[in-house]
Amino acid sequence: MNRQEILKKTELFVKETLSKDSTGHDWWHIHRVRNLAKRIALHEDADIFIVELAALLHDIGDYKFFQETKKPG
Repeated sequence: MNRQEILKKTELFVKETLSKDSTGHDWWHIHRVRNLAKRIALHEDADIFIVELAALLHDIGDYKFFQETKKPG
């Protein structure tokens, strides 16, 4: 699987997982974070694939949003 396929599958997973979110951490929040992260990555000469993947997944598994996830610690 190439990087574009990974990003597309990750995007679909995140959209599905957060589709019922009502906390403000929905798909559009992720979309905004992703776009801002990519802009910063370009200026910082960072690996855009890694930055984009991290931005897509940054709320997945956050115990504040998913009750079945254990709290850290």
